[in-house]
Amino acid sequence: METFHYISSDSLSIETITEVISENKKLKLSDEAIQKIEACRSYLDDKLKSQDKPIYGINTGFGSLYNIKISSENLTKLQENLVMSHACGTGETVPQEIVKIMLLLKIQSLSYGHSGVQLETVQRLIDFYNNDVLPIVYTQGSLGASGDLAPLAHLSLPLIGRGEVYFEGEVCTASSVLNQFDWQPIQLQSKEGLALLNGTQFMSAYGVFLLIKSFKLSYLADLIGSISLEAFDGRIEPFNELVHLVRPHNGQIKTAERIREFLDDSELISQEKAHVQDPYSFRCIPQVHGASKDTLEFVKRTFTIEINAVTDNPNIFSVEDEIISGGNFHGQPLALALDYLKIAMAEIGNISERRIFQLVSGLRGLPTFLVDNPGLNSGFMIPQYTAASIVSKNKQLASPASVDSIVSSNGQEDHVSMGANAATQAYHLINNVECILSIELFNAAQAMSFRKPLKSSDFVESFLEVFREEVEFVSNDRELYLDIDKSLKFLQNLNIDVNELY
Repeated sequence: METFHYISSDSLSIETITEVISENKKLKLSDEAIQKIEACRSYLDDKLKSQDKPIYGINTGFGSLYNIKISSENLTKLQENLVMSHACGTGETVPQEIVKIMLLLKIQSLSYGHSGVQLETVQRLIDFYNNDVLPIVYTQGSLGASGDLAPLAHLSLPLIGRGEVYFEGEVCTASSVLNQFDWQPIQLQSKEGLALLNGTQFMSAYGVFLLIKSFKLSYLADLIGSISLEAFDGRIEPFNELVHLVRPHNGQIKTAERIREFLDDSELISQEKAHVQDPYSFRCIPQVHGASKDTLEFVKRTFTIEINAVTDNPNIFSVEDEIISGGNFHGQPLALALDYLKIAMAEIGNISERRIFQLVSGLRGLPTFLVDNPGLNSGFMIPQYTAASIVSKNKQLASPASVDSIVSSNGQEDHVSMGANAATQAYHLINNVECILSIELFNAAQAMSFRKPLKSSDFVESFLEVFREEVEFVSNDRELYLDIDKSLKFLQNLNIDVNELY
């Protein structure tokens, strides 16, 4: 049975989007949203009939062409020209799962009744979403201000029967898919092209997608770090609640609590230790992972505000009888948040690689490079190199995009956020972190085999047992890239209860 998510003024949360995606829910407009969309469109039509003065973006040109008045008979052509001329994206295509979130967030933003779009335009976007007709969008082309103009132009082209879409596993012309569904191209009315292109849905969709992934990776970093701690014969005392209550950062407290739960009743962690202290990469897991958790919460708050906002321009306030040209399309809050997310997640990868290094160093009774007969076998020597190279790449990607700006549109748009660049950088960086964690798990699972017959907690042992079904113990040298890929896919395919993540 199909389940629906109703588009309304109820606050849209990251948790709700996670649920909509994981349960593959369809979208429907609530009666409230329909009423708001129609009331705003009716107000705008009446306004254009009753006055002849220029209103930016509605009967004028765009950007530095704002002072050119457009005749009423050319308003539809004006909006169609806007969509076509701004579709200048290039580079890689945006992943389909992110394009689908873009559609959801654009629908949400247009539903508040401050954008002046037709009901049928919003409904067609819902049709695209519900039938997995996903426009081809490109990663390069947005400055993160004036909205994500080029990406959103590509998102909007299929509405007018232009551009290309993913459909049923293939790239098709939008016109052919419209014909297949017997859908007529939308005849854009005044303001609609601008409403579709202005907005932050490219940055926001990346942010939402990456937040969902980052919360999962934060959980996995705690779990994999716990397994590494066990494999390294680490101490549990640094995770004692007393330590963290006297420095009560929320993320730090949560990380320590999680690790205590993961290792509850472990034989390994409770055995007598020959060493008094562990390296920082183990002992300071709560402080490092916890700081990243607190950053995730900040970024989550920023994006929650954004995805419940009206971000096109001008904004229409029918009750107040005002049409105001402002700057809600500017992506500065998102650019800063995405840069912060990059830094926080890069550190998760950074400390993970340090634990990998410790595990292969021949310390605490573990064989050098975690393999029998080292010398003849190189064992796990080079996976650490791979992790180190990825960590260094992430340091480059973590350089803030938001400190940059460049003048556009003949100087009218003289400060931009570069949030779109931050978004695409964050995408690659966070995928890299996932790979680093998969290498750590590969190493930690190998090291745990040398701790037998002692066992970890029931939870950790059952997790490793499932992992071993995908990745076998390394007795002698083999092509380890295959094992790293299996470890990566293992993490990607893990389903974790949403209540454990947020």
